[in-house]
Amino acid sequence: MARGSIKKNFILSVSNQLMNILAPLITTPYVSRVLGVEGIGRYSYLESITSYFVLFAILGTATYAQREISYVQDDKYERSKVFYSTLILRCITTVAMLIAYLFAFREDVLLKIFAVNILTVAMDITWFFQGMEDFGKIMLKNMVFKVLSIIYTFLFIRAEEDLLIYAAGMVSLNLLGAISMWSNIARYIEQPRLSFIRPFKDINTILSLLIPTIAIQIYTIFDKTMLGLFTATSYENGCYEQAMKVVRAIQVIVSAVGTVMAPRIGYYFARSDSEKVREYMLKSYKFVWFISIPLSFGIIGISDNMVPWFFGQGYDKVKILLKILPVLAVIIGMSNVTGIQYLVPTKRQNILTKTVVAGAIVNFCLNILLIPTFYSVGAAVASVVAEMTISILQFRYVRKEIDIKSAVLSGTNYAAAGMIMLCVLRFASKSLDSSIKNTLCLIAIGVMAYVIFLIMLRDKYFFDNIKQLAKKFNNEKK
Repeated sequence: MARGSIKKNFILSVSNQLMNILAPLITTPYVSRVLGVEGIGRYSYLESITSYFVLFAILGTATYAQREISYVQDDKYERSKVFYSTLILRCITTVAMLIAYLFAFREDVLLKIFAVNILTVAMDITWFFQGMEDFGKIMLKNMVFKVLSIIYTFLFIRAEEDLLIYAAGMVSLNLLGAISMWSNIARYIEQPRLSFIRPFKDINTILSLLIPTIAIQIYTIFDKTMLGLFTATSYENGCYEQAMKVVRAIQVIVSAVGTVMAPRIGYYFARSDSEKVREYMLKSYKFVWFISIPLSFGIIGISDNMVPWFFGQGYDKVKILLKILPVLAVIIGMSNVTGIQYLVPTKRQNILTKTVVAGAIVNFCLNILLIPTFYSVGAAVASVVAEMTISILQFRYVRKEIDIKSAVLSGTNYAAAGMIMLCVLRFASKSLDSSIKNTLCLIAIGVMAYVIFLIMLRDKYFFDNIKQLAKKFNNEKK
């Protein structure tokens, strides 16, 4: 079966991730005003509770099944066995988690609505098409239902009392999106046979993949759960959720390089070409420095001007959070290069698991210490320190294989340019009122400051990329 090119799959995969981020960002200014910070906070907190049940319904099947399908892409019989075995296992775990969930949360209507997210696990077969490297179908379906979610939000959400309507619409569209993928499955697999069904064949492997999944997910859901437990209202959770939406958007851009670099590094690792592996690793680190610093420092610099008009009244604390959380883009970018692009392709995911578990423990302990006093700011600081712990530990593990000193020093120019840009933005924002026009003006000022300073430093990586773009443009004109 023909496979898409790496470049095409990279673009489709990144576009799919960006769509998942952009759709909520498009509706955020409207929803934050209509539902209010308390409504957003309650939604965020209760959804985080449901996420634990979703996590255990999935187990480690997403990573496992995608990998197994990729091994047997060209064998219809074998991929049918993987498909049906995974599907049955997911159905079993989904039913078990649904029963436990509905038994535990019988009173709250919003929690009952979120139960649909657990049901979606059984219907979701995205993992199959990822294993088949058929990202086009995933992208198309996802885009259609994200657009529908935007339309639904603007048509039906009119007041704070519409929180249940909003939740019902979001979970229903997610479920329908999962169901829609089934229209393409028939030509990929054979009719089911009893011999196909072996759901517990590799259960130990699947459970082992659950550990790093839980550890990684802890940052996306545990902060919100603990904020809900330690605070009297939903205000802190509402502010934290909105700040994280902005941060997740820049994280997707920074981490996108891993999608294309990991297979390349795995290719050279399989051929014992350690020099090429190190070369591509250093290129990845430099790219992360180059792109993450202006994005994270830029958000910090424009946050005071952007937050009031973007989120509306009642979200003042988001200004503070957006002076802390954007640093995650830089730190996670580093750990993404070391962990996802190097440790996984070189078959040392056990080290990745150790570092991520260590980070989760740090995150949990700091949340216990900081959230009761500092609330969402404490959660933000805990996340930053935890991610720093992961990056430092990963550097320690690979220090004999990769020139970590060179990797860190390769970001010197970008750190210096980023600091200059931040100072310029902070100074400029003092004389500008909060508005779309002024925020766009600040973005332009920040870009110019960053670029001008890199030119002054005569940064080789920057000039090399400019030359490549100019060469490509000239070739297209011809």
